[in-house]
Amino acid sequence: MKNGSPLHNTKNIIILTILSLAVFISGIIGYVIIEHWDFLDALYMTAITLTTVGFGEVHHLSRTGKIFTTFLIFVGAGFSLYVVGTIAQFVLEGQINKILGRRKLDKKISRLDNHCVVCGYGRIGRVLAQSLIRHPMDVVVVEQNPELVPVMNADNVLYVAGSATEEDALIAAGIKKAKTLVAVLATDTDNVFLVLTARQLNPDLYIMARASQESVKAKLKAAGADKVESPYYTGALSMARRVLRPTVTNFLDLALAQTNKDIQMEEVPVSPQSDICGKSLQESHIRQDFNLIIIAIRKPDNTMIFNPSSETTIHADDTIVVVGDHENLAKFNRNAMR
Repeated sequence: MKNGSPLHNTKNIIILTILSLAVFISGIIGYVIIEHWDFLDALYMTAITLTTVGFGEVHHLSRTGKIFTTFLIFVGAGFSLYVVGTIAQFVLEGQINKILGRRKLDKKISRLDNHCVVCGYGRIGRVLAQSLIRHPMDVVVVEQNPELVPVMNADNVLYVAGSATEEDALIAAGIKKAKTLVAVLATDTDNVFLVLTARQLNPDLYIMARASQESVKAKLKAAGADKVESPYYTGALSMARRVLRPTVTNFLDLALAQTNKDIQMEEVPVSPQSDICGKSLQESHIRQDFNLIIIAIRKPDNTMIFNPSSETTIHADDTIVVVGDHENLAKFNRNAMR
């Protein structure tokens, strides 16, 4: 544990507090034994001596009592000031660290471009954000629940602590430079308002929203969502597919899992500067050079060509859906994007 850690500082404060009480009690006992005062007089004399308030003596002090009082002033008063200074430093450092930590997060967020803004860090939002980060993708979370701030810190995610339905929080999350926004707030009403606000702030933003009820899907799309998902409906369909087509479902789980290096399914956008742009699939040598299986090609108008023939021409801004191992997919992705 580092010396500047909160736990270390807390232990120091506890130790110093115990020692302060020990000095205070020692002063009381000293006056009772040396001057034979009662407890209240000894308590009062110890208090005014340690706090150096300048009040007069309770009773006339003996020579031994004066020596003891002098010792108590030097030791006790100095020690008490040190305790107060330590506590003040602890509070001040905590505030400074909090401010510096927030500024560090804001600086990282300001540098992002084409990132994803995830609004809501509940059960769905947390799993979603972690999955995107593992892809990897730059993610900024917007969450207003203060109880989730330690969770986001522990997960090491970039976040903005505020309401996702407010423009200031979305702007702080870099929505104007973001590529995607995912609305997974607790209520459908909040998600509808969020989608409306986000669409106004960034008309080119791709927005995916969560709907708890099927009846809300139309409202979210009317508000500006590009895609609306219902976790309950999607989960039920996934369970049905596992019953009806377990082999296909297991294959897709393996292909879409980021942890599986042997086989993965990926979508690769084709840059206008790519070597394969303007060539047919046969001429592109994707199969020969990268050992990949081409499942489909999505055109810029979102039309999909499944199981394309060898004569199918690859154009700029096409998206190729391919299956292969992780290393070959990475090589092909670099080739298609350059």
